[in-house]
Amino acid sequence: MPKMSRIETALCRSASWRHFTGSVVLPWALQGHDIRGDVLELGAGSGAMAAALLQRAPGIRLTITDLDEGMVASARGRFPSPAPKVEQADATALPFESASFDFVLSFLMLHHVLNWQAAIAEAVRVLRPGGMLIGYDLTASPAAKLIHLVDRSPHRLAQPSELTATARQVGLDISVRTGLVHQAMRFRARKR
Repeated sequence: MPKMSRIETALCRSASWRHFTGSVVLPWALQGHDIRGDVLELGAGSGAMAAALLQRAPGIRLTITDLDEGMVASARGRFPSPAPKVEQADATALPFESASFDFVLSFLMLHHVLNWQAAIAEAVRVLRPGGMLIGYDLTASPAAKLIHLVDRSPHRLAQPSELTATARQVGLDISVRTGLVHQAMRFRARKR
């Protein structure tokens, strides 16, 4: 799984991104769902969404992961004790037992995973029956492709129909909605 570009890394660590994620992006991404229980965030970056999530749902047992060791270090330094678990992990080969989580969250990270289908399969593996995968990502639009060509970050964007087909193949009942003039998609899926 590729790491983020320097531009994406700087954005993820910025104070303006932290504020924007907590006040605008997180409520939009969660689509009205109350998050509870054991929660895994994939590709958490510096932990901005995780910090906002903990403020919103302080009783959750949160584990956050990222492949990039710099992002993992940044996330570890963000949280006071007791902190959520922060682990370096590849979303396509998660180091967790099957059926470990009630929710798996994926916020703007799937397009960084060249084999995002394997990441979806791993999310399903670690979800408990009835658990939910919730998140959002960019769609395979000309604008998103151009942005990633300019910053030279490895990526593999998906169409909503591709995400839907993959999710259904691995045992998820999924709903995908596009927004922001079809530049982004939100998804929520329940494990059968």
